[in-house]
Amino acid sequence: MANNVFDLAELRKLIDEQAVVPPRPPEETPVEQEALTFPPVTLADDAELARSIPTVPLVADAIRLTAWTGTRLVTAEGLLPEADARAAVAELGLDATRLRLIWIVAVNTGLLQILGGQASRGPLPQLLTLEATLEFWDGVVMDVLDRAEEGLTGSVVVDGHLAEMLATIYSVRSGVAIANLARGILQSHEVACDPGQVEMRRLAAALPAELLEALSLLTYCGLVEQTASGRTALTPLGVWAIRRDLLREGHDAPTAAEVEVFADLSAIELVEALVQGSATQSAVAGWLERRSPEEAARGLIAIAADGTAGQRGAVGAILEELGPEAQEPLREALDLPLMRRYAASWLHIRDLEAPTLSSEDHTWIAVDSLAALMHLSGHAAGRLDTPEPGDELIKLIVEMPAIGHPDTIAVLEMLAGAHDDQAVVKAARKAAMKARSLAH
Repeated sequence: MANNVFDLAELRKLIDEQAVVPPRPPEETPVEQEALTFPPVTLADDAELARSIPTVPLVADAIRLTAWTGTRLVTAEGLLPEADARAAVAELGLDATRLRLIWIVAVNTGLLQILGGQASRGPLPQLLTLEATLEFWDGVVMDVLDRAEEGLTGSVVVDGHLAEMLATIYSVRSGVAIANLARGILQSHEVACDPGQVEMRRLAAALPAELLEALSLLTYCGLVEQTASGRTALTPLGVWAIRRDLLREGHDAPTAAEVEVFADLSAIELVEALVQGSATQSAVAGWLERRSPEEAARGLIAIAADGTAGQRGAVGAILEELGPEAQEPLREALDLPLMRRYAASWLHIRDLEAPTLSSEDHTWIAVDSLAALMHLSGHAAGRLDTPEPGDELIKLIVEMPAIGHPDTIAVLEMLAGAHDDQAVVKAARKAAMKARSLAH
């Protein structure tokens, strides 16, 4: 590969050959992705970003191809005729394998406009406003990522995990070792598929070269660069564009400035911001950095111990981020009626000594989580563990009246009024009647 700065032989040595699986078969239905929280990033100045967009090799080639094309007839598919395509490659010195991508970017971003079977020039990005230039760049990246579904990099495995790989690089601003990117791709396939040994060996042998080709293309597209330490990182333009894509997909991808405003809030102010949806889980890391684990845990537990289910849900999401250093206030919370179950669960998860929870305790926590949904908004609600529909939920509903949760009736009425499964609705109505009788 021309101008390849990566060492293919070294990469082959670093990849575990047993961690490979074949690409997802076309008929397999993709699993719906949950909303994720990404670390805050610092964005480059908009004006600086806009000035660098025309220098991206892909954009520069799209601009040159636009100027070369001028006004020209195109095929019924809106592409250059074969003879013109060969001429463009020869006269402009383009990579023939990238011509289709360059053309698609030029057309989809408006550099070229096609009307009545004829292509003509549109406005150049350097002549647009600052906002329009950034939107132009966003369109370029969307075109690049959309091509992955049709075969962007030439590797089915890399294309199938391209968005995931870019999100991984986005999460580590210092850059990711190429071998780690490869292992991540292979492990993701291992989870999704059940490959044979022959296919595993074939993919293990092919992936290093395929990944290097993909990274070369992403460098050409202005999304990634190699750091001085030999890692792969996003460019400033890449950070801006991938963040936009993550936000479109419903993920929590804040800037550092957006989360900084929450760092000095009191515990109750942060919890209320999470409950109301004005803060997302990304605000938690900055808030915790300003406090010791024990101080943070004590303040949060004091709120949850006398608060609503929604406040307990928000507190629980914050406590998830704390390690064993916070165990003393959590151990004290074992004596608090509304927090003892959560405290015991928190300690168990961290392999610390704690009382065993009964089945009734687990039912109480499930009711509390469902009750929290009536209070929480956005990402905070999405972090709660709630029961799946079906027989297990019906069994849980039957157990609810006896566990003494203060929100039992409200939860059962919510299920009866909003659930699509009629068996769940019927069970919830019956359990609500029983809970009312027990309350009297």
